[in-house]
Amino acid sequence: RDRKDMDIGFLYRTSFIDYPGKICAVAFTTGCTFRCPYCHNPELVDGSLPPGMFPEEEVLSFLAGRRGKLDALSITGGEPCLQPDLASFMKKVRDLGFLLKLDTNGSRPEALAQVIDRGLADYIAMDVKAPLEKYPLVSRTGSWEREIPASIALVMGSGVPYEFRTTLVEGLLEPEDVREIGKMIRGAQRYVLQRFVPSKPLDPSYAGAKTFGESQIASLLEDLRGVVGYCSAR
Repeated sequence: RDRKDMDIGFLYRTSFIDYPGKICAVAFTTGCTFRCPYCHNPELVDGSLPPGMFPEEEVLSFLAGRRGKLDALSITGGEPCLQPDLASFMKKVRDLGFLLKLDTNGSRPEALAQVIDRGLADYIAMDVKAPLEKYPLVSRTGSWEREIPASIALVMGSGVPYEFRTTLVEGLLEPEDVREIGKMIRGAQRYVLQRFVPSKPLDPSYAGAKTFGESQIASLLEDLRGVVGYCSAR
């Protein structure tokens, strides 16, 4: 495998939920800048997958055969912006006639800017994990006080449809933290509150963690109305 090729750990061949209103395939890249304890893709983060599980050419060949049946490719992770070949790969997918959705945690604004500047993303979903002062607690990798605001500004100024997302995990975040995130993304098109569902978290002690209560979520949705264009929970 060429070291510049995308390192894709999983490929979901059909999804009806990953790209709003579109039928897409989902490519999961390996490696991440964060170590969020509740992460539900630990094998993409902890290096346990052998490299090159799904070679780039194999993914492109699969997509070429699905023209007319799939609308788009969603690229998620891990953190896709760690991949040196990300923009080049997205261009190859675009040349096959597919729309592209990019998921990111916002830790690599320079790579994100390259994708946006080249017009390669048709939809961007950025996770905003916490208020800035809580990033060391949630990401378990230190402070990201420059990168996160820079990426938020890039996404909001991108000119393409986008959403910000926050996973609601009791014990890591409080409702007030979510209101603070609302201030960080004030005026955003779309903000999605994600209920935490324990499956196989990176930190096994989070297997019993809970999400926010429904009354708390309803209250947050009410508070965020008027702060962002559209807010929902899933």
